[in-house]
Amino acid sequence: MLKKALIGAVAALALSAGSAHAQFSDNKVKIGVLTDLSGTYSDLAGQGSVVAAQMAIEDFGGKLNGMPIELVSADHQNKADIASSIARKWYDTEQVDSIFDLVTTAAAVAVREVSREKGRIDMNSGAGSTVLTNDKCSATGFHWTYDVYAMAVGTGNAVVKQGGDTWFFLTADYAFGHDLEAQTARVVKANGGTVKGAVRHPFPNSDFSSFLLQAQGSGAKIIGLANAGADTINAIKQAKEFGITQGGQSLAGLLVFISDVNSLGLETAQGMMLTTGYYWDKDDGTRAFAAKWSERMKGRKPTMVHAGVYSSVLHYLRSVQASKTDDGVKVADQIRTLPINDFFAKNGKVRPDGRMVHDMYLAQVKKPSESKGSWDYYNILRTIPGDEAFKPLADSTCPLVKKG
Repeated sequence: MLKKALIGAVAALALSAGSAHAQFSDNKVKIGVLTDLSGTYSDLAGQGSVVAAQMAIEDFGGKLNGMPIELVSADHQNKADIASSIARKWYDTEQVDSIFDLVTTAAAVAVREVSREKGRIDMNSGAGSTVLTNDKCSATGFHWTYDVYAMAVGTGNAVVKQGGDTWFFLTADYAFGHDLEAQTARVVKANGGTVKGAVRHPFPNSDFSSFLLQAQGSGAKIIGLANAGADTINAIKQAKEFGITQGGQSLAGLLVFISDVNSLGLETAQGMMLTTGYYWDKDDGTRAFAAKWSERMKGRKPTMVHAGVYSSVLHYLRSVQASKTDDGVKVADQIRTLPINDFFAKNGKVRPDGRMVHDMYLAQVKKPSESKGSWDYYNILRTIPGDEAFKPLADSTCPLVKKG
């Protein structure tokens, strides 16, 4: 009788374990980081995003209910067709459950369509356009770190209020740049300023001379740089070479990352205002993450994209654990339900349109004399509450949002 009882107990335990894993398609959780590993945005995202995702997996424990958590990564080269092709391959043949980072709006939108079709999770950290939580929103798609609306509310507002009331835009000629220009122009006009014009440059671009001359000729007090990464760095360097800032005009970097400031140097970047979702030296939590990340990244400091990738991966894993399945639709419900409290976001919340709402920060780049050491670059001027930083849900054009 004892032998039969033991056999029955072992069988019940095996059945229970099998049931626990039955809700997972292949008895593992597989995460993909799809980013720019070699181009314009590789410093602000790139390998640093892969490292951040790996750190989140490790901090979660490396396993989920005894199942392994695997990580894969790839370079989409900032091209929509390559991004969608990789996403489809990952979903169809490599059992990837979710995709993260997705810097570059064109790539992010392309992956969003594949994820929607396959019922899988995509969580954007690096892409900026508000289209991801408007017309291209998805039940399984999320926008985590920042968007161009928040950049405009922070930087645009501050510059106009300091007297920068006439603007000319130098804009990257694709969806992200167009959106950043439009959102900032809206803020400028709402605060009584005027827009004197705009010029659009190819993406990516290295020679900004003709575009900067047009901006200089406009006579605008502020030249708004509606671009990012290497494009922003090159435009700022060339503007200094042409004597534009020395001539009385000011540059407004509408999407500036700490990696950009590091490339420019404080002598060139000092005084610039910017909006960010994370600064490594803000508090003990941000410093702890930065210290561990820096050990793997040769002493560099993480951008808000890297911090957002960590936060989004960790929240995804917690949501998978809570939902007891890797089914994208069910996990998405938990992503919207569970609170977000980590070094990146305090009391963060995910709205029906997929926007994760959290505080943003208005910062100003320090003078060289103010900096106490390596990567000590920002003075935080203001905390922008999340509900102010991001577009009101009532104004969303996302079909998932119920209008009362």
